Parts: sequence; structure tokens; C-alpha cells
Amino acid sequence: MAKLRRGTHTALSEAASLRLRAAWFYYNHGMTQKDIAEQLGIGRTTVIRLLDEALKRGEIRIWIEEGEASCTELAVQLERALGLDEAIVVPAALSVDNTAKSVGLALGKFLSEAIPDNVTIGVGWGRTLTASLASFRPPRHGGVKVMSLLGGAIETQFSNPVEYSWRLASQLGAECYLFPAPLVVDSTETKLRLIERCGLDRLYKMAETLDLALVSVGDIGPQAT
Repeated sequence: MAKLRRGTHTALSEAASLRLRAAWFYYNHGMTQKDIAEQLGIGRTTVIRLLDEALKRGEIRIWIEEGEASCTELAVQLERALGLDEAIVVPAALSVDNTAKSVGLALGKFLSEAIPDNVTIGVGWGRTLTASLASFRPPRHGGVKVMSLLGGAIETQFSNPVEYSWRLASQLGAECYLFPAPLVVDSTETKLRLIERCGLDRLYKMAETLDLALVSVGDIGPQAT
């Protein structure tokens, strides 16, 4: 009997059942991408896309507790040295992209437990914050507002400036306030006109009373530029 083959015209990245089936085979059964491709009647590159899409959508979560003791000790040292309420340290990765994902996953896990009811959350955007959505699984909350702290960009390589705000708000069941202005403008005068004439003054007033701000920064190591 001929092996089932799925048509290539189907939007496979949108097929939730196929994504979850591929993820189940890969993470729960330890099957290789080649074996999964044969099992599902699709190409290996399609399997890779399905697994990547499932991670981006937060349909699967990966958290490895390797090095937990040493990371916890470093976190405690940071808290004592800097007077922090809580610090979270994650193991170093081999690349900037993987480091961003590791930090993001830790952030999503923390936020799942730390957000209460009736708070206003200001958020930036970028690959680290976007990565947090893969491990973000909070209970539904009441009276939560999510607002953008940064404007958008005409072209961005890593993430949609709007995506993090509305996806975070969606998972929380929260109101969402976007920042309908560019991240960079040509002058102070343009900035003031946008604030005063385009309704951004409301966002600035909300930002003054934030309960929580989520922003990310670049590499602050000795080789950072």
C-alpha cells in the first residue's frame, strides 16, 4: 500500500493537529525528524518548520533544569550585592540567539507565577521577550492592562513590535494598549506633536503608574559594542 503523502499546497504551519502530532513524536517518543517525516507523509524540512512553529506559538514548552544549583547561587549573590528582590540566572548558551531564547523561557516561567490581578504592565519588544511566550502559561486574571512602551519600526529582523503586546494580553485576558507611533522620529518637535495631537499622552500617563515593566537589553558583557 502506498504511503500517505500530504499535499504541499496545505498551509502546514497553520495545521495545529499536525504541529502537535510532530511535537509529540519528537519530544515524547524521541523520534528523529526523518522518522517523523516518514510517519506523517511530509518532508523533513516541513517537520522542522512544524516544530519551530509549535515553539513560537507556545504549544509546547521546554525547560531543562541543568545547572540549577549553581545558577541559584549566582542569583542569590546578585540579590545580596545589588539589593534585588529576586534575580534569575540561566546557563550560558553558545550563541546570542540561543541566549535570548534561554532568558526568554526563564522570563515566561517567572511571569506565569508572578502576575497578580489588577495590574498595569508595560512591555517592550524584541526576540528575548517574544521567546518568553513559549513558556508563558498564566491563569486568567481580572483587571489587567498591557501597554506598549516602545513605538514600532518600518523593518525589523527578529520580531513584530506589536506581536508581544497583544499575545501577552491575549493569554492574560487583559486589555491591550498599543503604541501607534514610530520608535525613532526626526526631532523633538515631531515627538511632542505625536504625543499632544495623536493621543499618545494617554499612554504616557498610564506609563507613570505602571505596576510592572518588561524590557530587555542587549549583551552587557566585556565584548559588547
